[in-house]
Amino acid sequence: MLDKILNVFKEKFGETGTILKFFAPGRINLIGEHIDYNGGCVLPCALTIGTYGVVRKREDNKIRCYSLNFEDKGIIETEIENLKYQSEHNWVNYIKAVIWAFEQKGHKIDKGFDFVCFGTIPNGSGLSSSASLEILISKILIDLFNINISMVEASLISQFAENKFIGVNCGIMDQFAIAMGKKDNAIFLNTNTLDYKYAPVKLDDMKIVISNTNKKRELADSKYNERRKECENSLLEIKKVKPEIETLADLTPEEFENIKDVIKDETWQKRVKHVLYENDRTKKAYEFLQQNNIIEFGKLLNLSHKSLKEDYEVTGVELDTLVEISWKQEGVIGSRMTGAGFGGCTVSIVKEQFVDIFIQNVGKEYKEKIGYDADFYVAEIGDAPKQI
Repeated sequence: MLDKILNVFKEKFGETGTILKFFAPGRINLIGEHIDYNGGCVLPCALTIGTYGVVRKREDNKIRCYSLNFEDKGIIETEIENLKYQSEHNWVNYIKAVIWAFEQKGHKIDKGFDFVCFGTIPNGSGLSSSASLEILISKILIDLFNINISMVEASLISQFAENKFIGVNCGIMDQFAIAMGKKDNAIFLNTNTLDYKYAPVKLDDMKIVISNTNKKRELADSKYNERRKECENSLLEIKKVKPEIETLADLTPEEFENIKDVIKDETWQKRVKHVLYENDRTKKAYEFLQQNNIIEFGKLLNLSHKSLKEDYEVTGVELDTLVEISWKQEGVIGSRMTGAGFGGCTVSIVKEQFVDIFIQNVGKEYKEKIGYDADFYVAEIGDAPKQI
């Protein structure tokens, strides 16, 4: 893969100078969905699929970019002094966003670069192709310009880039999970404090199978913002009786049950219920990983999906179909949607001996019910970004 990207780089931009190679992973969230913007705990992990980049520093201020995923866009060129969002620059806006964010945080980027990338994450799958590109660029800037910051800080700068430059009001989970990935470990992250611990994922005779609905996630962004607003409004209601809390996740499920009537809107009550019970499930899931109790961990995945369907209402017919078919298959320990919802992917834990028949059966029944194919990936938990 890297050889192909390197050859394209030389073909587009020439062979001279010091050419560097980088990789940043994608991520999947095992459990803890739609709670990173509510101060809750999440349990994501980095993947071995992700984004490869080949780069060479320039002596002027030009930035020239080419993607093997968007070959029809050709070389997109910009300048460090002209870092503004332009729709015609498509995917390169994420690169501009990160450079802009580094400069906003006081880091001098005084030269341009030539850049070719290729992502092995399916676009629109909910496996964080955009955050993978952001963290890849962050790692490149750190190494090219000798910037002395931690990868935790790099993840915060990348989130700032997406929030303020791209205009997507995402939480910290995606960037953090990619920046801090560790092979064969999930990250138990408190999104309010950024305290984190690694949790070994010892699957032994089991595999993580990602199933992609292949549905375009056209609702995801608008519904994400809608759910976020519902949670913010609910927090204001709760603060009338519990002014000391800062985030929804400061409440326990038991505390919520005692005061939930202060939230007058029943739909908002359901949203908060999901947040608090999902936060509780994530804490239990971390403990089960510590105990290597994958069976109980899998049961929590199932409960998570049920809550995302009934209380948070972010699943949709394609995700529900995939999960409900998966639950019926032999060897399945647990299955749920992962990511923002309304399309994207599910994550299932499947006994290794049943993986092939799982893919065959789920794929066949999904196509019969939905009318088009799902795609399947047997996932490996990968490491943090690196220069190769």
